[in-house]
Amino acid sequence: MAPGRETPAPESLDAGLLTMLEGRHLSPAQRRIAQFMLDNLPDSVFLSSVELAQRAGVSQPSVTRFATALGFAGYPDLRRALQPLVTGSNGRKSTSDGNEFQVAIDTDIRRLEALRAQLDNPEPLLRTGRALAKSVPLAVLGLRVSAAVAQSFGYRAKRVHPDVRVITQGDVVFDELLRARQSGATWLLAFVFPRYPVAAMESLDYAKRLGMRCAVVTDRALMPAADRADELLVAGVNDRLVFDSHATPLMLSMLILKAMVDSQPKRAQRRLEEFEVMARDSGIFLPE
Repeated sequence: MAPGRETPAPESLDAGLLTMLEGRHLSPAQRRIAQFMLDNLPDSVFLSSVELAQRAGVSQPSVTRFATALGFAGYPDLRRALQPLVTGSNGRKSTSDGNEFQVAIDTDIRRLEALRAQLDNPEPLLRTGRALAKSVPLAVLGLRVSAAVAQSFGYRAKRVHPDVRVITQGDVVFDELLRARQSGATWLLAFVFPRYPVAAMESLDYAKRLGMRCAVVTDRALMPAADRADELLVAGVNDRLVFDSHATPLMLSMLILKAMVDSQPKRAQRRLEEFEVMARDSGIFLPE
């Protein structure tokens, strides 16, 4: 990177490149290039086609074909389209400022800003919410580290949806998916974050064999579960800490829930009112 250039928020590049990739059918080599670029932003957008090919482990013509697959005349045009996102500034200070704890928080803030930018087109989120609301029961999957997000979503979703089944144990996931399908489930909502458990991939495959559709919430559009998703929603994780922060995926899970509620408002309101009556009569919470 040229001396004096401010370190950009890489998520602005993420959003721009992910927008270009959306809906594209890429070859394995092209997917490898795309993933390398996403993993190595912002520096990757300053590489020549030869350098990019070498570092991604593909041929130089593959880089050219990758650019044309995204609608550009060649790789130089793709690079010129991405480089302004590096030099552009949103007014936020460089992440080199502040101590390591502040830098970690800044990373989550930028992840949230990237999610906000994606929602300039809210239709995929609204479409997913409508579909999940109609699935009774609704199966929700989260294995290993993804279990916490699935459980958080499921705890709240049960307040507004008549039958939510949260699956977090890999040894019974097929049993639970089968029972959900036998009971009428048409959709599985799966949270799949690094390090991408093999059992999660197998569970998505099994759900598809059962005839269920899959909505997948993950951290990047090119991760392994993407090919298994009927609806794919992306929320970046923060890897600046000892363990990844899932603040942005948690926010996305709440937005999915809002979209579900908005698609079935009367049902949600009735269930919330019934819960409040039960909570009051049972003395569950401290008096306000």
